[in-house]
Amino acid sequence: MTSQNKSFYICPMDPDVISDKPGRCPKCGMSLVAKAIKDKNLEPSEKPMEGHANHKMEEHRMKPVSEMSFWEKFKMGMFMAMGMEHGGLAGREMAKLMEEDIRNKFFFSLLFTIPIIAYSPVGEKILGLQLPSPIPSAWLLLILTTPVFFYSGWIFLYSTVKALQKRTLNMAVLIAVGITAAYVFSIVLTLIGSNDSFYEAAAMLITFVLFGHWMEMKSRRGTTDALQALFNLVPPKARVVKNGKEVEIPTSEVKIGDIVILKPGDKVPVDGQITEGETAIDESLVTGESIPTSKIKGDSVIGGSINQSGSVRFKATKIGEDTALAQIVKMVEVAQNSKAPGQKIADRFAQYLVIVAVGGGLLAFGGWYFVMGVPILVALTFAISTTVIACPDALGLATPTAVAVGTGLGAKHNILIKDAPTLEQVSKIQAVVLDKTGTLTEGKPKITDIITAENWTQDEILRLDSAAEAKSSHPLSKAILEEAQRRKIKIPQKVEKFKNIPGHGVEAFVEGKHIIVGTLKLMKDRNINIARIQKNIDTLLTDGKTIMVLAVDGKVVGVAAAQDPIKDNAKKAVERMQELGLEIAMITGDNTKTAEAIGKQLGIKRIFAEVLPEDKAKYVKKLQEEGKFTAMVGDGVNDAPALAQADIGIAIGAGTDVAIETANVVLMKSDPADVLRAIKLSKATVTKMKQNLFWASIYNLLAIPIAAGILYPKFGISLRPEISALLMSISSIIVATNAVLLNRAEKSLVEI
Repeated sequence: MTSQNKSFYICPMDPDVISDKPGRCPKCGMSLVAKAIKDKNLEPSEKPMEGHANHKMEEHRMKPVSEMSFWEKFKMGMFMAMGMEHGGLAGREMAKLMEEDIRNKFFFSLLFTIPIIAYSPVGEKILGLQLPSPIPSAWLLLILTTPVFFYSGWIFLYSTVKALQKRTLNMAVLIAVGITAAYVFSIVLTLIGSNDSFYEAAAMLITFVLFGHWMEMKSRRGTTDALQALFNLVPPKARVVKNGKEVEIPTSEVKIGDIVILKPGDKVPVDGQITEGETAIDESLVTGESIPTSKIKGDSVIGGSINQSGSVRFKATKIGEDTALAQIVKMVEVAQNSKAPGQKIADRFAQYLVIVAVGGGLLAFGGWYFVMGVPILVALTFAISTTVIACPDALGLATPTAVAVGTGLGAKHNILIKDAPTLEQVSKIQAVVLDKTGTLTEGKPKITDIITAENWTQDEILRLDSAAEAKSSHPLSKAILEEAQRRKIKIPQKVEKFKNIPGHGVEAFVEGKHIIVGTLKLMKDRNINIARIQKNIDTLLTDGKTIMVLAVDGKVVGVAAAQDPIKDNAKKAVERMQELGLEIAMITGDNTKTAEAIGKQLGIKRIFAEVLPEDKAKYVKKLQEEGKFTAMVGDGVNDAPALAQADIGIAIGAGTDVAIETANVVLMKSDPADVLRAIKLSKATVTKMKQNLFWASIYNLLAIPIAAGILYPKFGISLRPEISALLMSISSIIVATNAVLLNRAEKSLVEI
């Protein structure tokens, strides 16, 4: 093996598209750009796609549109195809460039189409215009239409070539067939000296379709800009420690393990873990949590959040596309580019419609020319009109526009939906299982009562409790330790044989004493008599408090009670979901009395209590077996099996890897009302999808026979190709506009 440089070829839009030879990107048709890869272990025979992620490659990014010259934009515009799909930053720049290119092509086409109409038979016979012409009008129209056809119409011609290479038929094929037929046949008529032509039909068809696509791209632009705004949260530079000195480097050069310095007001450049100092960090722009979060040594920080007060140092743990912020953006992009089940059917229908359109055009021409014996111009008019108006453009836009707006609206309100099928299925939810801790309650219990047996003090109970609980990460353990710290109780360090008993409590030897802390069930299992404090326990449970019984050497000596405050929006969110006809169930590891007390406060009748974490999935399955489409809402960590079992898994208050991996929906805030918002958003989006699919389907089915001339013999009604193009474009604009109207649902998302 020798050290060597080898050139591979990369798509300027998407660095993941790599080839070992020059050519064009299979996704978009752009020319691949040569880039050098340096790798000491690279064998000459190695293929570029094999492990290319591990090679040291020159950084390759698409130049921002604002920095491109006119000539660069023009060249790229000539190799853009309709329906191109690219993700990431390059994809967003591509969308911006494509929108600008289509807009420019539209205005160019419009500028030439006005005089084309004026000099065409339409202008002379219908509008009554008699304009002077230096040359025969047919030749003038040829000169004016040619740049429109080859510049503005090029995207349809090029897209058709790409589609045929993939052996697929799409709307670009129909448009290309329509404009080419009109343009070529007009040239033939001009060459034989006829004054009739379809130049204005070709020009108007190109103009109207470009306008429709420009409007469609504008409707999706808001979501793209929202994603870009998320990326802009990451600062361009970071302060890191190199060789004991503080230096400022580009954020893209930060490596895992680097020590990063944060000063008050700094944006956090990458994800990491604090190694030194204390501070408060505003994570609202990333997680939606409005109150700054206190951070100490060992706590995690999220890239894109803002340091408020103190100066800290943290070790970079995730960089680039692995950060929480990048994962959020990626999830939204995947959702927007995915297809809903309804759209897959529409796409299949659209492919058949292309065949119907081309076949219908040929049948219309044959029927009118050979059977009815009308002039060739009339027959060709019906043929081109049929082909154009049957274009399934609106059908193709029906759900993608609604999905793009819906997922974008969700992201704006910190509701991340993984894909289009999930967005559609959330509307079908019939039952919602809510995990109590962290979903309905704050997940931060506080000690409210300490009951002691004879000859024991509260401080002694807390001292032994906190020693046994010190190695546990359970929220109740933290509550005990916080109370001991507040009372300045010295915690014994001699703790041996610690054992965590999931869902029940802990066991350990503290200063030689056998300590058991946990639930009533744990005491019962260990045959520990609790009669001495039974009345006190019953009172605490009736008040909806969670208890931790302490037993020393087999005898009960006291009980600590904690209460986890119910979230402000929890009761209202439950009521609103019930108003939608949803069955709400609460699941918790608490004892039955406590769970029922909390359920009563929230208005939840179905309670699953004393459930171990590993058994939660069984209760979700129980609802599913009752025939209910079930959602599980949990924190995404210990609820992972239940989230996976549910028809829709919803992780709340989490931007963690586990949540993103397991759940279908991630609610970045810890607000239970976001569950309701997700359901409302899904229902509103599905309504728009159905409206769009109905409109697009009915429109196409009714328009084809009219364009083919079914009304012509009896009523003399016919549609010229340019009118068909206008009607087809209006259909697309209506569908795109209807999807954008989904933004009106935002008001109902804010007001819960």
